[in-house]
Amino acid sequence: MSKTRNISHIVSEFILLGFPCRWEIEIFLFSIFFITYILTLLGNMAIVCAVRWDRRLHTPMYILLANFSFLEICYVNSDVPNMLANFFSQTKTISFAQCLLQLYFFFSLGTTECLFLSIMAYDRFLAICRPLHYPTVMTTKFCSSLVIFCWVYGFLWFLIPVILVTRLPFCGPNVIDDFLCDLGPLLALASACVPAPGTVLICGTMSSLLIFATFFYISGSYTLVLRVVMQVPSVAGRKKAFSTCSSHLAVVFLFYSSVMMTYVSPGSGQAEGMQKFTTLFYSVLTPFFNPMIYSLRNKEMKDALKKVVGGS
Repeated sequence: MSKTRNISHIVSEFILLGFPCRWEIEIFLFSIFFITYILTLLGNMAIVCAVRWDRRLHTPMYILLANFSFLEICYVNSDVPNMLANFFSQTKTISFAQCLLQLYFFFSLGTTECLFLSIMAYDRFLAICRPLHYPTVMTTKFCSSLVIFCWVYGFLWFLIPVILVTRLPFCGPNVIDDFLCDLGPLLALASACVPAPGTVLICGTMSSLLIFATFFYISGSYTLVLRVVMQVPSVAGRKKAFSTCSSHLAVVFLFYSSVMMTYVSPGSGQAEGMQKFTTLFYSVLTPFFNPMIYSLRNKEMKDALKKVVGGS
């Protein structure tokens, strides 16, 4: 034990390789990611402002959506600014403390996103399957309690795994083939020094439990919703009911399809480069697509966004 403690902090910094390629391609990638980052911030801020300023959107569904958009702003800020800065860095280093801090915030925000997607599915289930009970159950006070639960529990869930990672023996290898301090590469570096099956098991179990529990809950909720929608007699009624859920289902599919590929078994030796691109997809591209997905099929949101953009 004492030997492990002595070598646990030999590594004082990590090297994030990012996207190693020719200078011209790096400039191109930087431009693409920078534009995507700015558009992501603007799109999600527009939704937050639209819900804040339009009284018609002061309902639980849109309150949850505004919080979700604010979450996406925080999410991209946990990894993209450092990724962009690394394109122009000669050393591409990040300190031990900064790396673990990024790991904590990145995973906590990801956990919060899973919880918000589940709560949004619950909201749609109540609205469509229990319409008479919806106003009495999904009150503003209850909705606020759900929002607080998502944020607080999201930042508590991965606290123990991150603490366990800080106690791992990083004795020499410090090169991470990724653009952020992700769980899988960090566990692989630590295992190169001293195997830590217990920590790997705990991290994998907690990741899998969170991902599958929320995914199956969302899937079950929308299975019940679709059953009710299919029983609506008019085509127009079915179309209206389904349009309120299709955008959420699209976001769920984009997020969970990539997350499951990455975190069901962290540290399991995924194919080189594969984890980097799946992480890129759900942490950068999904927040970029969210404003478009949620506004394209929602007339109320489109009208509110026109007011925000037009300033009227």
